[in-house]
Amino acid sequence: MRFLPVAAAASLGLLAVSSGSYGQKPDDQINPRSLTMQKQGEAALAAGNYVAANDALEASVVADPRNRGAFVALGRVAQAQQLPGKAIRYYKDALLLEPNDIGALAGEGDALVQRGAVDRAKDNLARIKTLCKGDCTAATTLAAAIAKGPPPLVQTAASDKVPPATKGQAATTPPSGKN
Repeated sequence: MRFLPVAAAASLGLLAVSSGSYGQKPDDQINPRSLTMQKQGEAALAAGNYVAANDALEASVVADPRNRGAFVALGRVAQAQQLPGKAIRYYKDALLLEPNDIGALAGEGDALVQRGAVDRAKDNLARIKTLCKGDCTAATTLAAAIAKGPPPLVQTAASDKVPPATKGQAATTPPSGKN
């Protein structure tokens, strides 16, 4: 009786570990329809048609949520549209499927640099370097993006002019401080 809680915990742990590996599909078992839509989306991205690329890639993910290549491509579309936060989310989705995906790590690192999170991008670079066993273009590209740094912030100029008074309103002048 005193081993019952330990045995129950051990069996639940074994069940959780075995069910996680049972439900995952390898890359070669991705739905062919999803792969076709992914290729259409990547072609549209290469042509600069971001709306069509986004639509095809989202359809690819709906057809097979295990298609991490589609998530990585969605991240590239979001970056091309200057949406680094959205890109990071897509790269995270790809990394949930395969934590060692070098393309997703590099893309996420680049998006992090765009957001100004250079330290987190450096963590991605270190991880890529440990995964690559030789020359790695992803590491070189990310290192160059980190060295370049985040893009400058765009600020709008404030106007000192007071808008003109509309009909029926009297124009007021600011107090001069003299009495």
